[in-house]
Amino acid sequence: MDSYHIIGGKRISGSHKLTGAKNGVLPILAASLVTGETCTIHNCPDLLDVNTMLTILKELGCKVQREKNTVIVDSSQLTQSYIPKVLGKEMRSSVFLLGPMLARCGAVEMSHPGGCAIGARPIDLHLKALQKMGAKVEEENEKLFCRALKLKGTTIRLDFPSVGATENIMMAALSAEGETRIVHPAKEPEIEDLQNFLNACGASIVGAGTGEIVISGGKPLHGAEHKVIPDRIEAGTFLAAAAVTKGELLLENAAPFQMASTLAKFREMGCSLRTEQDRIYLKAPQRLKAVKEIKTLPYPGFPTDMQSQFLTLMSLADGQSKMTETIFENRFKQIDALKNMGAQIELQGCSAKVIGVEELRGCHVEAKDLRGGAAMVIAGLAASGETIVEKICHIDRGYDKFEVALKNLGARIERIQEDEREKNYKCEKA
Repeated sequence: MDSYHIIGGKRISGSHKLTGAKNGVLPILAASLVTGETCTIHNCPDLLDVNTMLTILKELGCKVQREKNTVIVDSSQLTQSYIPKVLGKEMRSSVFLLGPMLARCGAVEMSHPGGCAIGARPIDLHLKALQKMGAKVEEENEKLFCRALKLKGTTIRLDFPSVGATENIMMAALSAEGETRIVHPAKEPEIEDLQNFLNACGASIVGAGTGEIVISGGKPLHGAEHKVIPDRIEAGTFLAAAAVTKGELLLENAAPFQMASTLAKFREMGCSLRTEQDRIYLKAPQRLKAVKEIKTLPYPGFPTDMQSQFLTLMSLADGQSKMTETIFENRFKQIDALKNMGAQIELQGCSAKVIGVEELRGCHVEAKDLRGGAAMVIAGLAASGETIVEKICHIDRGYDKFEVALKNLGARIERIQEDEREKNYKCEKA
């Protein structure tokens, strides 16, 4: 696997244009199946997960074209309802195909979805909701078989505001008879973006971003053109890189109004921030301040996808901080690596107590998951000496040419391909 080699101590400064949201584009690509026509998706990032989704769509019989950041999906020739195991296992977001495949074909067969091992993340909420709408669900040898001759609209109350379950219900309900109501849905901006895309395709959906979403089923659908919203997690990650290196950064194509909880914590840590309609400017202090506590919560609370990056910031902040994770129980995997770099972190159940140190030391680490991997890169940018981050395939799942963007902002970071590393190793042995 490829790795990143980082020489720390360089300020991150300049401007960076954000790509489309990973968590927004994946359900939209899945939803394009329902129309049976051609959909054009703009602002589509070049990510490993996106490429996997496009490969799945091709396997299902869709015609897919990519022209820079625009993807064109023609689903008129859909030929099968089986999602290949090897592809479905590569990413969690393959679960987004349950709803649209049921709506389009009345059946879907797939393996349990893969992705980062950051917690149990059962799909029970998805399956219970689809069953309530009339789908029959069978599980055998890690395979899911879902069938529904006719879905029926109903009221579904989610026990937890699951983003994926909310989106799957919205997509399945497109073909349901009557009206479907989702009570206590997730409220993430990406859900509102999916609503906007589906409505552009002829659907009738209201309420995304509120406490109840209403879908009127059976509307005739057609192809549409849509631009994906900016990636707020990418935005937070680059701001964190600037903050931890005493840098100065301007983000373009941003949506600051979707990042209130994250930006508030940057301010609390001593960063100077200025926002405009589609821009965010950050100037870091000479040393970050400790923050009493950050607790991850469903939107509009502090996002779990920013927990790892802020744990790195806390490691270098002046004073004692606390991070509490309430969404995923296994999202502190990077702690041991940070401690090897000199961080003082004590894990207490679902909370991490952090006493900030003045310096981290570069060392050999690996990306355990997507956001944890990004956090290790951020740590390497701030650390003294060299940091090598292995297994960066995890990072490729969520960041478009991460190392190129960071180099453009002043970082000393190189991507070393596996065959090149092997060649260098053989030369050293010789």
